[in-house]
Amino acid sequence: MTSPSTLPRPIPDLEPAPPAGGGRLTRIVSSAPRRSLLAVFFFVLVAGFFGGPLAGSLDSSGGFASDHADSVKAVDTIEAATGTEPGAGIVIVVDTPDGLPADAGRVQQVSDSLAAQPGVARVTSAASRGDPDGLVSRDGTQALVLGTLSAHADDDEVAQAVLDTFDGRAGVTVGGPAVAGLQIGSTVTEDLGRAEMLAFPVLILLSLLFFRGRAALIPLVVGVTTVLGTFLVLTGANHLYGLSIFALNLVIGLGLGLAIDYTLFLLTRYREELDRQGPTAGAIATTMRTAGRTVAFSATTVAVALAALTVFPLGFIKSMGIAGATVAVVAALAALVVTPAMFGLWGGRLAHRRHRTADDRGRWYRLSHAVMRRPGAVAVVTGVVMLALAAPAVRAQWTPVDSSVIPTDQSSRTVADATETAFGGTGTSPLTIAVTTSRPDDPAAVTAYADQVNALPGVAAPGTPVQLDARTWQLDVSAAGDPAGDTAQRLVEEARAVDAGPGVRTLVAGPAAEFVDQQSAIGSRLALALGLLVALTLVVLWLMTGSVVLPVKAVVMNTLTVGASLGVLTFVYQDGRFSDLLGYTPNGGIEPTDFLVTATLIFALSTDYGVFLLGRIKEARDSGLGERESVAVGVQRTGAVVTAAAILLAVAIGAFSTSSISFIQQIGVATAFGVLVDAFVVRSLLVPALMGLLGRYNWWAPMPLRRLHDRIAPAAH
Repeated sequence: MTSPSTLPRPIPDLEPAPPAGGGRLTRIVSSAPRRSLLAVFFFVLVAGFFGGPLAGSLDSSGGFASDHADSVKAVDTIEAATGTEPGAGIVIVVDTPDGLPADAGRVQQVSDSLAAQPGVARVTSAASRGDPDGLVSRDGTQALVLGTLSAHADDDEVAQAVLDTFDGRAGVTVGGPAVAGLQIGSTVTEDLGRAEMLAFPVLILLSLLFFRGRAALIPLVVGVTTVLGTFLVLTGANHLYGLSIFALNLVIGLGLGLAIDYTLFLLTRYREELDRQGPTAGAIATTMRTAGRTVAFSATTVAVALAALTVFPLGFIKSMGIAGATVAVVAALAALVVTPAMFGLWGGRLAHRRHRTADDRGRWYRLSHAVMRRPGAVAVVTGVVMLALAAPAVRAQWTPVDSSVIPTDQSSRTVADATETAFGGTGTSPLTIAVTTSRPDDPAAVTAYADQVNALPGVAAPGTPVQLDARTWQLDVSAAGDPAGDTAQRLVEEARAVDAGPGVRTLVAGPAAEFVDQQSAIGSRLALALGLLVALTLVVLWLMTGSVVLPVKAVVMNTLTVGASLGVLTFVYQDGRFSDLLGYTPNGGIEPTDFLVTATLIFALSTDYGVFLLGRIKEARDSGLGERESVAVGVQRTGAVVTAAAILLAVAIGAFSTSSISFIQQIGVATAFGVLVDAFVVRSLLVPALMGLLGRYNWWAPMPLRRLHDRIAPAAH
């Protein structure tokens, strides 16, 4: 016999109890909309003036190793002893078609020009060094000129000055770490401009399609307010903690996406209230008390999820966490201020052109009932599909940020490729070891340590210690293989494990050491970050729903979405697929910080859409509908909204995919895929299937928690 709750019935008019005047903020902005919008306009001007120059003050390099890592301390030790950086910050490739010594004069001219640059402490070249090994290409047609920078020099300023000096000089290509950092930073800024030029027209067209008429201006105002407001907040944060320039991509993409999502959700609800109450203050108050509450919870879930990234001691991850949490909060505040002001200004002119009756059983309603007729089968099939999409993520291989992330049209990439293929360091990874002794001028202890390191398996080129000051020495060796390889990483661990004797301290630096330290830093905080992510999400969703079952289900479904997205990330980027189409250079793996940021962002956005849906299901259930009927009503009322929001957010964040910086591109592709899968598969099929299976047990909570919830988070009616 069919349960009465499964029979289709007209969707009731879910009008909540009359609001008690609405919130104070809502009353202020909606009763004086012109003054409120004028205040917003002045805020945007101030935010643009003070926050607009943010890009120029952010760090364009580093952020992938902890400041407390041994590899960083080794560099600091060498810089303190010598006043210079331990390696070459500027690397110049000079064409020598006639070879050396015939073209020695040409190399010397480049060396002299480089040495004259402020901030360049030392220049090394084949023309100035008696032993040119490693500074001349194997075929003799190219030579390297290396510039070591002062420890106190501004790397970006020096790099720009060197680029300007050699600009247009034939046969001279400028690169090196300092130049790469500068060019990556400028590329990020250029990519942002290109992404905005591509995304904005599409977002405007889609906004016109989804919002209709003058309402399409509301997300534009909220979006601009969100982005510039976030820039203002981050300008202050940058004075306290140096943020990474890569956070700008997240601010633009996520800021526009959330601004549009929140505005769309509020506008959809306001149009329902216009049909019920007309263009009255009560319609605005009801909208903000219900949909506004949901937006506040949604922003909180996004903010707390991304804030979990701040526990990692890595600048790139921490910057993404700070920027992401900030933009979520600012987006909600902008939407909750601008939107009711626009409602108060335009009122009934925002109504649907065609009156929509509340008892219209649409396709989302019918789909939900179809799913709930066979909830077990739908849940199993959907789960299997999601797991299949996630399967490639299991074989993810970690690789560090290397020269492959530099766009191929930049000179630093040309130099990096040339040094990898044409010169003597091919197939090796340098290790720089800072050795300090408690007694001055103690070469015996240092030599003994160097002998032990040189004898370790995996050393491709042994080194000789060089004394830097009375107590500090530098030992340079080369490990076989690339920094991500087992040989180089094992050599780092073994070199650190060598007993250097009493009174001798050793610190290992270099690309392989930095990668080892990065993985160690991630591993040391991963459990804490995951715990915070899950715990805070559970608490926020419990505060919203009063249930302990729904938050757990949300975490499980979010995990499936994250897994599917990371599976696509691995399938495409690790395996090198679509490299010509997307314009990236595969390096056989995924950068681990990128993996973490992407996973957290997708988890946060999945929760965001879950909050939208659960809010309407709860409202329908609280009005007296049965379990399955309330699910169908909730899906009907949010299905089109969530789908439109996902498409708009996928466009906004998917603009990352146009970036020529590969690990930024990866975030865009994976996140766009994740939000679309979450909207079209998880929220449309898996949520109603599981809700139908559990019925009233979806809302279960132990009695002590239920009483606590009733005290601290009373229902909004």
